[in-house]
Amino acid sequence: MRRLRLVLDTNIFLVCLAPNFKLHWIYKSSIAGKYELCVTTEILNEYQEIISSRYGLNKTNSTLDFLLLLPNVYQINPHFKWNLLKDVDDNKFIDCAVAGNADFIITNDKHFNILKNVDFPPISKLTSQEFENQFKELLGKN
Repeated sequence: MRRLRLVLDTNIFLVCLAPNFKLHWIYKSSIAGKYELCVTTEILNEYQEIISSRYGLNKTNSTLDFLLLLPNVYQINPHFKWNLLKDVDDNKFIDCAVAGNADFIITNDKHFNILKNVDFPPISKLTSQEFENQFKELLGKN
């Protein structure tokens, strides 16, 4: 059976790194290999920029290096830009999800709500709370 395949927007990824935050279980589930994570170079660059401003460059580099060593993390190389969102900076998550055949984009960003009205390409998004409600048993959330 194929594992759940996800794209995490930067804010979700940032918050799930902190052990004392409610969403840390998402990061722990990734390390445990309970789902597949799709990233692109663009996404990794944004992760690095945002996380380093919060946690510092050394912690950021070691976190991302560790992430890329996990067998359930896939570096995707999209060959098409869909340009579905008005916030053009967020389109990289759409491109990654389509190219990586992701089941969901996990985001609390309301810009992604437009995906409900897009028939093609089919892209599903969940908020962090919807994700937790639907998959906490499957992912073994503590």
